[in-house]
Amino acid sequence: MKLLLDSHVFLWWKAANPRLTPAMVRAIAEAQEVHVSAATAWELGLKVSLGKLRLPESVEEGIAAAGFTELPVNFRHTREAVVLPPHHYDPFDRMLVAQARCEGLTLMTHDDKIIQYEVAVLRVP
Repeated sequence: MKLLLDSHVFLWWKAANPRLTPAMVRAIAEAQEVHVSAATAWELGLKVSLGKLRLPESVEEGIAAAGFTELPVNFRHTREAVVLPPHHYDPFDRMLVAQARCEGLTLMTHDDKIIQYEVAVLRVP
């Protein structure tokens, strides 16, 4: 399986948060590829700059330390994001859906709104 982690899943992985069940941890550990979007770095960076989040390292450092792969945002992704149905208004989540669809990735998320899209999802309880 090739995964794209939603922002909160990436943070939970880095913090060894028990909200990630053993099955979810195993899915990440055993995935062929695990991607984290540049949109996630942007989203988390904004939260840090607003004082809503503190991180022990940059997102880029966290991705590298976890052995994950950065997924850049490209024009194909943006074209897909703007034509998605309006199930979700968060531009970062819409980008993740678009990227997962374009790249054939399974999006690992806890977000109920994302499952309304035609995208492969691995739902975190």
